[in-house]
Amino acid sequence: MALRNIRTEEDSVLRKTSRPVTDFNERLWDLLDDMKETMYKSGGVGLAAPQVGILRRVVVMDVSEDRNEYIELINPEITEVEGSQTGAEGCLSLPGLCGVVTRPNVVKVKAQNREGKWCLYKGEGLKARCFCHEIDHLDGILYKDKLDEGETLFRVDAEE
Repeated sequence: MALRNIRTEEDSVLRKTSRPVTDFNERLWDLLDDMKETMYKSGGVGLAAPQVGILRRVVVMDVSEDRNEYIELINPEITEVEGSQTGAEGCLSLPGLCGVVTRPNVVKVKAQNREGKWCLYKGEGLKARCFCHEIDHLDGILYKDKLDEGETLFRVDAEE
């Protein structure tokens, strides 16, 4: 495994649409493993392949407090949404910034695992928010594009 560089807002790769994964092989598994390590080391709860410069429909995430609910999503599709929630979001590609975004409160996702088998996932609250945020990355959308009306990005101080 290796840490990958996280691309920031200036990098045009973050605004491009990712291509579906068709080959479920060692190259994909290496990417998934690297993304997992990068996400955990950076303190994020999710990471999409474009954030490490790879235009493929791949997401890793773990929103659990004890960091033991790791999920890999390949070619994810949101199949159902319900309710809404409004809250602050941040992003590893926009370090030190947050903004208020309204997202669905419940999200169902269909995605493939690292072997190519289709799986179903359901998320509520933060998990639903993370599903939407990371899948947006695969379509070149950043959370700042979805700020609630009248909202602007604000700086958050890093804890020491």
